[in-house]
Amino acid sequence: MADQTPVTNDLTTLLEKIKDVRIAMLTTTDEDHSLRSRPMFTQKPDGSGALLFLTDKESAKVYEVKKDSQVNLSFANPESNVYVSVSGRANAYRDQAKIDELWSEPMRAWFPGGKDDPSIYILKVEIDKGEYWDTPSSVLTRAYAYVRALATGERSKADDVNEHAKVNVQ
Repeated sequence: MADQTPVTNDLTTLLEKIKDVRIAMLTTTDEDHSLRSRPMFTQKPDGSGALLFLTDKESAKVYEVKKDSQVNLSFANPESNVYVSVSGRANAYRDQAKIDELWSEPMRAWFPGGKDDPSIYILKVEIDKGEYWDTPSSVLTRAYAYVRALATGERSKADDVNEHAKVNVQ
């Protein structure tokens, strides 16, 4: 069965879908070549559209992206029915000016020494591609899909009520 998902190069739409999602699940490959995911607090993208996170320089994820930079980020906002998956290449580094820019006081829970804590690293994910699903959450939209299925005996097509696209950046 051929995939009929539309493909676009519109990184702006992809970033718009995740702008209000505070937590992303970052998946890396560990030393046993197993996939490992953990939550990350989402920061704003940089000027190139790369996604930035603050992390501890001694964390396993820093070691893992040095061994294999391919990562995946999953974003979910069930309240608005928006789901996004992003694949890209990650690297970790220290940049005090960027840390100062990204710092917010709630980060102190992870970095008690504040923004000058020398263990803070930036984890930067350069997006290669992504995919999003945006299902309108209104009762009317869901009712339309239900009534259509009853009337035609067919399942609603995703395009009838969903916005779904693949985004190729590279």
